[in-house]
Amino acid sequence: MVKRPNPEISGFSKSFFEKGRDAQGFEPGDFILTKRSGFLSSLIRTGQLIRFKGKYAKWTHAAMIVSKDGDLIEALGRGVVRSHLSQYKKNKYHLIRLGEMADEKDRQKMVNFAEWCLRYEYGHLTIVSISLCLITGWKFMFGMDDRIICSALVARALERTRVIFDKNPSFIMPADLAKYFRI
Repeated sequence: MVKRPNPEISGFSKSFFEKGRDAQGFEPGDFILTKRSGFLSSLIRTGQLIRFKGKYAKWTHAAMIVSKDGDLIEALGRGVVRSHLSQYKKNKYHLIRLGEMADEKDRQKMVNFAEWCLRYEYGHLTIVSISLCLITGWKFMFGMDDRIICSALVARALERTRVIFDKNPSFIMPADLAKYFRI
């Protein structure tokens, strides 16, 4: 088997925000990585620790900014929803600004894709698939067509730019995004 190199992603910037700080200067298509609490987040963190033995595994959630006002679209346990960046003021998070990676047309395609995903439910089966792959080393993955996880929503939206991932973006975890964007 030929091992493919990780894609070289460049042209972006990133900022870390402590609890209580508001992000500024973002554009539609930019995204955040954060740590959430709860059973599902603990499961994600534990699974990621199997594969990412270092710092990347701590990030358990991704959400995409879809407006200059800070509106988000994100996949949560209850499905894909519209929310606002201000709800993460109580958390630490990284903001990834796409910069030259995406022009206005790319960003609009990303937003259109995220809005289209609002009809989706959360991909619990995808989480099971990823977990089995992490535990067993299998490369066999499965899921349902009308379901998506948070990081896959962001990764699939990023496909509307010049980003090409070295794995199926439907199965990209928050730790994968952290690694690709060197967080």
